[in-house]
Formats: sequence, C-alpha cells, structure tokens
Amino acid sequence: MRSNSSRRRTSHIVAVAGVTALLAAAVQAGAASAAPAAQADPSHAAVKLTPSQRAELIRDADTARAQTARDIGLGAKEKLVARDVVKDADGTLHTRYERTYDGLPVLGGDLIVDTARSGATTHVVKATNAAIKVSDVTPDITRAAAEKQAVQRAKALGSTKAAADSARKVIWAASGKPVLAYETVVGGLQDDGTPNQLHVITDAATGEKLYEYQGIETATGTGNTQYSGTVSLTTTQSGSTYTLNDGDRGGHKTYNLNHGTSGTGTLFSQTSNTWGNGTTSNAATAGADAHYGAAETWDFYKSTFGRTGIKNNGVGAYSRVHYGNSYVNAFWDDSCFCMTYGDGSGNQDPLTAMDVAGHEMSHGVTSNTAGLNYTGESGGLNEATSDIFGTGVEFYAKNSSDQGDYLIGEKIDINGDGTPLRYMDKPSKDGASKDNWYSGIGGVDVHYSSGPANHFFYLLSEGSGAKVINGVSYNSPTADGLPVTGIGRDKALQIWYRALTTKFTSTTNYAAARTGTLAAAGELYGTTSAEYKAVQDAWAGVAVGSRSGGGGGGTSFENTTNVSIPDNGAAVTSSVTVSGRSGNAPSNLQVSVDIVHTWRGDLVIDLVAPDGSTYRLKNFSGSDSADNVQQTYTVNASSETANGTWKLRVQDQAAQDTGYIDSWALTFP
Repeated sequence: MRSNSSRRRTSHIVAVAGVTALLAAAVQAGAASAAPAAQADPSHAAVKLTPSQRAELIRDADTARAQTARDIGLGAKEKLVARDVVKDADGTLHTRYERTYDGLPVLGGDLIVDTARSGATTHVVKATNAAIKVSDVTPDITRAAAEKQAVQRAKALGSTKAAADSARKVIWAASGKPVLAYETVVGGLQDDGTPNQLHVITDAATGEKLYEYQGIETATGTGNTQYSGTVSLTTTQSGSTYTLNDGDRGGHKTYNLNHGTSGTGTLFSQTSNTWGNGTTSNAATAGADAHYGAAETWDFYKSTFGRTGIKNNGVGAYSRVHYGNSYVNAFWDDSCFCMTYGDGSGNQDPLTAMDVAGHEMSHGVTSNTAGLNYTGESGGLNEATSDIFGTGVEFYAKNSSDQGDYLIGEKIDINGDGTPLRYMDKPSKDGASKDNWYSGIGGVDVHYSSGPANHFFYLLSEGSGAKVINGVSYNSPTADGLPVTGIGRDKALQIWYRALTTKFTSTTNYAAARTGTLAAAGELYGTTSAEYKAVQDAWAGVAVGSRSGGGGGGTSFENTTNVSIPDNGAAVTSSVTVSGRSGNAPSNLQVSVDIVHTWRGDLVIDLVAPDGSTYRLKNFSGSDSADNVQQTYTVNASSETANGTWKLRVQDQAAQDTGYIDSWALTFP
C-alpha cells in the first residue's frame, strides 16, 4: 500500500495479532520465563461437544454478549457476535467473536475471550489492539466508485464480469488505523479458469484501495491420476439406486460437473454400488477418490480432535469433480461450502489426491476458526495449516496405496518427473518456497510463504537431520545449524489445532503463531515439558524467536509482557534478569525483538546493559513505512558482565503511529 502526500499513515496488509492480558494477573501461557513453570494439566484438554451442546454454548455467549463487550472494554457502539466456542475439561470456555461497530461489520475485529467456569473473563486475544472508533459512518465516496475500482482490479486478474456482485459498508481494522470502508465482491472466472471471488477493501473517505484477497483458496498441481486402491465408500441406497451420499458423515455428497463451471452438477447415481474402474475412462473414478478423501478428512478431524465436520456442527460439505475443461487445480469455496476438483492437463489427471482433499477442506476449518487472512504472513500460515492437516489426513488413513509422508501432492506430479508440489522437511526444494522466516516473507505468494510453518511442523514432529519414514528419505536443516528433537506428529498436530482454534486470529503472523503454539503446548503438556521446549526450538530452527536453552541451543532469557509505546513520547523499557552466567557476555549476544507498531521507521531501539551502557539496535528512518520490528540482532557485549538486569529501550520519535513491545529475548550461545 502507498501513503498519500500528507504522509497519512498506512500499513502493510497484515496486522500483527497482539495478545492482551485482560487482568493484571493474567500472563501469556507462551512466556518462556515471565511466569512460573507449570506442569501439564489435563483440565486444559478440550472436551468433545455434540453439535447441540456447541450450539447451546454459542447461544449462551450471544445472550451475554453485551456484558462481555463491557467486561473487555469495548466502546458503546461496538457489539459482539459469537461464532465458535471450545470448552476445556475444567470448564474454561474459549469463545470466538466477530465484532460490529455502529451496526457495521468490523473486518479484522475478531477476538477470542477466555472465561473460567465461574464466568470470570481471564484472557483476551485480539486480531487488532487498535481502538475501533471512526468519526462517522457516512462515506465520502460513492458505492459506485468503490465498485468500479473493484471491477477494474478483477478484470486485471482475468475476470470478465462487468459489475460487482455485492458491496457493503464495513469498518476496516485488519491493518493500521481502523477506517470506514467498502467491501466489494466481484465474481466470474480468473484467466486460468479458477472461479473469481475477489474482495476489494476501499477507504470510504479517500477511495484508496486498502486490501484485496481471493475468496477462492487453491492448491495448484498437474500430473497423474490419483489411485487410492480399493476402498470402502459409504453411500445411500433408494430402491435399486445408489448415490454418493455419505449419511454417516453429515450427508456429504459428491457431484459430477461434467466439465461445467457452475452449479452443483449431477449427484453421482447408479444401480451398482461399485464406483469407477480405476481409470479416467469412467467418470465415477474421480468421484470415488473425492468421496473417499472427504470421508478420511472427516474421520481424521473427528478421531484426532473430536471435531465433527468442517464447521464442527455435524453437517457435511459437498464435493464436485470434473470441473471445467483441462482445469489444473482444486479449490475450497466458502460461499458454496464445497470442494471442487479439476481433471488436470488433457482431462487425464484429476486432482483428487487424498492429501489435496485434506488440504482444501482444511481451508474450510481455518475459515470457521481463526479465519486467517489469505495474504501476507497470515496467508502463509493459512496455507501451511492446510498442508499440516492434509498431511495428517494422509498418515491417519494408513492407505497402502498412498502411505503417509511429508510431501504435498506427490501423486499429482506437477512437473511430470515424480516430484511433489511442496516439501515440508526442506521447503526450498520446490524452487520457490522459503525454508525460514525473514522480514519480507509477507510479500511472497502464500503457497511459498507457508514454507517456514511447514518446516516448523516437520521439525516439531520428526526433528532435524537425515531419516527415512515410510520409505521416503528426509534431511531437514535448521536456520541456526543446531539440532531439533521431534516430539512426534500426534503431539505436534494437537498443538497446532489448539493454537488454531483458541489462539490464532485473522491477522496472526509468524511471531504470534509462535506465541500461540507455545501457549497451546504449555496448556497441553506444561511449560517445563519437553514438548514446550521443542516448540521453542522448532521455531528457532526456522528463524522465529529464540531457543529454549536446551539441546546445545544456548540459554535464553525472555520477557513476553506487553509494554505500550507512547506516540512521539518518552522512551519505554522492558527488562530481563540474567542469572547463572559466569564472566562477561559474549561477542555474539543474540537480541530477538518482536515489536508491533505501524510505520516502524519512527522507532529507535537500544539494548541497555546492566551497567547502563547502550548498544544501538535500530535507528530512526522517516522513509521506512513498513509495519512491525521482528528481528534478531547480534551485539558484541563482551565488555559487559553477563549477570544482571538488561533492558530493551524503545522510543517513538514521530507522531501518528503507536504500538507495543510484544516480546524480546537475550540468547547466550
């Protein structure tokens, strides 16, 4: 995004999710040293809710939403709408809310409120910490102007639609200062045949485009037809006719589009209960693969997490196969709550691989939980979540024709040489994905910025180094060259799912994902556990945050208590106390900084040693309009005594932008 000539501050597409402690006694569970260590507590485990129990809890939350809004300090014009709830064994509720302001939906205003059995609010996770307040809700530009901008942008992507499908007033709060805006949706088809569902956010005061994203989420591939071998399918019989209608899994139906691109097509129906012949000569072969993939995905979520269906309400989605003509893609679409598969190049290679099914339908789970924005760092985490759970589905199925692996879409053979779409152990092997986090990764295509999270999950599951799993050779490196010991895929999945459903919001970035997964690991296994330390080390292995201090990774001292930074005001500090070290600090002291702040160029950052000596980490820059400081600095502190109180000092030296220190750490190699 660009700022105008008056230096009206704008920010990048993705805002950092800040974790705000509501009560003074509430400390982030992800803190490495700011809170006393806790042992694993089974009371933190989520209980399995029936659809009716879940619906009742959501109704209760909606009934109490006005009081909840007051309890967490929302303004008089702000209202909450309960969307989902997770219940722990000890009665703690993690309720996910959308927000409205003066009757308008707040995009990027979602939040999670944790309440104890007593009803007391204990913790809040917000997609934005900015106050929602606009001068009025009367636009300065017309709806027609916003629609024209969106249609022109859609045309640039290959859409042929001459008009928008819809436009509505909203409050845009996902980045920068919340403003009145229009959200315009334009349909049609993109230039590669993928359905277009472009959402464009336009500033209602200036007409500036603030944000855009596709409502259609895709995973691209080309290659060979997927065969899952001979499998059992749950179908429905009516008289002498069978249909691909899975009554055991929420009524999931599988349809034949017969190369169409709209509607549901025709429900697969025949007089025999044997479907397909294993080749593309029979249209039902792709239908059987899609139906099987949907069933395995449903069973994986139910068995692994107690989640019944994508929305956790017992209702099945539906699948469509034979989409378009030689369409080399597959996608999940929230608007139809359905999964769609193309037939690949020459209509000979349907994209109905099991891990593709698990991947795409997991987009639906993300949409109905964290709602991770499909762009920037949150978009990479969205894609990685689908890769992670798609991999989980493949291992769960234990299908001898498609054994579990950490390769994505390996059966599709996109390059025609047997190579997969993505590699989780070393993402860069695909030629485009990134192995590790770096400050510019938010500008990378989401299918490739997913690399660090995929790499994290592999390291957390299996550890670093060379190994062979189910006949596939892996050799996973780490960003810091230090080893990571895995905790097993089952535990890694539980940590990611709990973070997704109780910690992540629409704007969660990599730093916040680390905080969320640490919080989840602490709740599930305890903050002194090997699992908790492994999460720290696996993130450090992809250049996000510091090591736990174990496994040869050095010793870290961290402070995760938020400290507000006043706008153009006095410097603030955050302290860590180092103890148990002998002699002086090293010449390569690592200072990891995570600061949430728009227009980061305003900030000057120093490290202050125990004797008051200062080390400049970052200078002021009037031209650096990017958001946030998430970086590890190396300081030659060899003249300083190691033990004592070290401080991170931050000062905002220009007006109009605010933020806070989210966390920082010192690591002694």
